[in-house]
Amino acid sequence: MKEIEQTGESKYIQQHLANERTYLAWIRTNITIIGVGFLITNLHFSTQTQKIVIGDILAKVIGLASIFVGIISLIISTFSYFKKGKDINNQTFRFSRIMVIFLSVSLIFIFLIFGIYYVFIWGLVPSQ
Repeated sequence: MKEIEQTGESKYIQQHLANERTYLAWIRTNITIIGVGFLITNLHFSTQTQKIVIGDILAKVIGLASIFVGIISLIISTFSYFKKGKDINNQTFRFSRIMVIFLSVSLIFIFLIFGIYYVFIWGLVPSQ
């Protein structure tokens, strides 16, 4: 009977499965970020009855920024997934700071733009 050789990955099955779950969580986060950008842009252009140029610009910036952040986060998380897999096998794992910092700063930027959008659009348009 042929004996099955153990691979480097099989020594750390739990860690690799956790790495995969983390990667899938980043994928869901990226899809959500892009979806929120589309939602805000779509809501702006479908609900506004008055033409407010700054509102149109801000809505477009929010939408494009969300798409950009989602795509860059996807690229970073994919590289991070493979790097962590290699680091787990080599027992040299270090947590990643780049992804967390990038995503945090990017989302703060998007939220600030959304806050400005809210002030300009919903704060300036008189209620009827």
